[in-house]
Amino acid sequence: MDLSLENRDGLPEALRVLLADFPREAWEQDPNFRGLVEFWLSKHMEFRRLLTAMNGETESLLDGGSAQTFAGRISRYGSMFVNNLHGHHQIEDMHYFPRLSQMDERLEHGFELLDGDHKSLDGLLAGFVDSANNTLQKLDDPIVLRNAAGTFHSDLGRLDRLIQRHLDDEEDLIVPVILKFGEGSLA
Repeated sequence: MDLSLENRDGLPEALRVLLADFPREAWEQDPNFRGLVEFWLSKHMEFRRLLTAMNGETESLLDGGSAQTFAGRISRYGSMFVNNLHGHHQIEDMHYFPRLSQMDERLEHGFELLDGDHKSLDGLLAGFVDSANNTLQKLDDPIVLRNAAGTFHSDLGRLDRLIQRHLDDEEDLIVPVILKFGEGSLA
């Protein structure tokens, strides 16, 4: 079974073992939700909001919106997105994944999978930066800009789909572990 980020449509059942005991709809009512889980999910929501904002700005440009507004917002949102996502992944890879994988040995492969996602996403983020920069370099020619923005929009859509897949899978694996064992077990 190909579990690469590009080809999977969710975690296999063997990695969703704790999700049955800790379903998404009950997370906020769990006593271990406040604190780390809530903060961590808010970071994921920030990435989702930035992707939505960049999609909206690109669609606005394609619909005839201001190139200068597009440039300013894509530069700001894109920089926040890439820098914050890289930092988030570094903390997960260096601190959380090693500790969380020890809490339930059945999930070790899941943390390896998420680590592999991070490596795949590094390449996708580099491509995103290149695509954004290429588009921003075309501001002086409306026709060339429109074509570049169309390509950027397509690239952004692919990145959005893969980021959503990764975030959903990461949440389905990690949140139940922290809810079960508590955030104190990560210290």
